[in-house]
Amino acid sequence: MKLKLTSMLVAIMVSPSVFSEVNIYTDERNSMSVGGFIDVRVINTQNQTEVVNGTSRINFKIDRKLKQGWKALGLVEWGVNPVGSSDIIYNNRFESIQDEFLYNRLGYAGLSHDKYGQITIGKQWGAWYDVVYSTNNSFVWDGNAAGVYTYNKDDGAVNGTGRGDKLIQYRNSYNDLSFTLQAQLKNSEFYTCDVSDITEQECETLWNAGDTAAQQVEFNYTFGASVTYPPTDMLTLTAGVNRGEFDLTYGDGTTQNVEDLIYGAGIMWGRVDQKGLYVSANINKNKNHDTDNLGRLIKDAIGIETFASYRFDNDFRPFIAYNVFDAGDDYVIQPNFNTDPNDVFKRQFAVIGVHYLIDEDTITYIEARKDFSDFESNDKDQQAQMEQSEDDGIAFGFRYQL
Repeated sequence: MKLKLTSMLVAIMVSPSVFSEVNIYTDERNSMSVGGFIDVRVINTQNQTEVVNGTSRINFKIDRKLKQGWKALGLVEWGVNPVGSSDIIYNNRFESIQDEFLYNRLGYAGLSHDKYGQITIGKQWGAWYDVVYSTNNSFVWDGNAAGVYTYNKDDGAVNGTGRGDKLIQYRNSYNDLSFTLQAQLKNSEFYTCDVSDITEQECETLWNAGDTAAQQVEFNYTFGASVTYPPTDMLTLTAGVNRGEFDLTYGDGTTQNVEDLIYGAGIMWGRVDQKGLYVSANINKNKNHDTDNLGRLIKDAIGIETFASYRFDNDFRPFIAYNVFDAGDDYVIQPNFNTDPNDVFKRQFAVIGVHYLIDEDTITYIEARKDFSDFESNDKDQQAQMEQSEDDGIAFGFRYQL
């Protein structure tokens, strides 16, 4: 069970979807493999129909045997955009607007030992992702209520809950219990403004001029931890926490210290890639951890994600997913920003779809999203902007795994 669980967590570090790898070199000490997939789709949403990139990627994984049972490991992964840039923001903003053919997704190196565990340094999936990854199985509209893809559906790099930047991470297991500890060691300072269509440089100029609509944000270290426990071969339980701090300095000189906190738990029955029933769910409580669709920091919110699928003997896998991210009203913390305390932010949608596994590495799919979100504001322009990135949609595509 220990080796099985450790292998599962290592797979989480590489990708939301466990994919095959092709070995391209092996000798007595070293091995190198290549993995990833090409994912292209046609999507209709926000009154547009377009061919877009999905989550195409390629990675190279290296292992080297060392003395006394130790092993060195490393991985680099790039997102690949085989179809060109796209203006439709439908899932993960970080991926859907990339102009580059290649862009960085993951990159880390470390050491591992069957007894002493594994330590890695670099850009990698955060400990929090171990808690909530089990609902992230829709190809087009994966969840953005679990606190992973923070800051208007980015990749979770800033606070270490998604593909975290500059992480040092330790993983190990004791009997059937696996755990992950991590620290994000970075120094970052940036500027934000309650002004539409403004660059960060222009925002910094406003801040230096003492404008109260501008703020300087210093966001440095974060820390995270998670545990995974399978009471049976079919049932898996997860729990975890991630914490950081913002120091906000407004243009008028006032300051504010803000805690970025998320904690929660998940449950999973079965395996999504195996025949039969698969069900998963997670819930989280978060503080100052994510933003609304206008980029304003949310004071408090609750996120829930659910996913259920059934893979038949003929390799059709229908599924249904439901996500809600509820911040309620009076959720914006910036006191100097032009906000109404009665603004309401509740992102809520359902996804239904079918994946057909032509074989284990070749999948065609169709997915449809129905949006039930509730965005309310006395400022109708702001309400319209919040509603713009949440819409019904339908997509079909093809995924070819290496």
